[in-house]
Amino acid sequence: MQTAIRKDMILNVDVVDLLNQQIMLEQKASSKYLAMASWCDQKELRNSASYFYNQAEEERTHMMKIFKFINDNGGSALSPTVSEITHEFESLRAIFEASLNAEIEVTQSIHHIFKTARQVNDFTSEIFLQWFVTEQAEEEEKVRDILDLIDLMGDMPLKMIDERIPKE
Repeated sequence: MQTAIRKDMILNVDVVDLLNQQIMLEQKASSKYLAMASWCDQKELRNSASYFYNQAEEERTHMMKIFKFINDNGGSALSPTVSEITHEFESLRAIFEASLNAEIEVTQSIHHIFKTARQVNDFTSEIFLQWFVTEQAEEEEKVRDILDLIDLMGDMPLKMIDERIPKE
């Protein structure tokens, strides 16, 4: 990926390229969560829909945080495009499994960028990414807790399970 940079950029060019890829990944996660929210809305699963609408907004906020960080530090953030988002799901459990997979993908990407920033002595990016490392651990835990709840409730009606899903 080609990155336009300003004179005297304090960030490493390779890290900026990875951060631009992360912007795309965050936008894709936001779009996935919107599709999940829509599916839940159609099934009258209001808490789950609220949860995914909130997650979509949170991912967009992460994207914008990275976007602004790149531009504020002399780089050039690239506007993401997203395609090929799934809108059909087999079950509520399948949606939360897909959510966990998306969070794991984001976590792995953040860890890779963090490691790269450390290797090239891009301390500014490394410090910036520390917040994301912690955030991703929390996000994965939240989804795993919901999957545990779904498993514990077993064959209960979806509405009863949905009532126990945290909205955020």
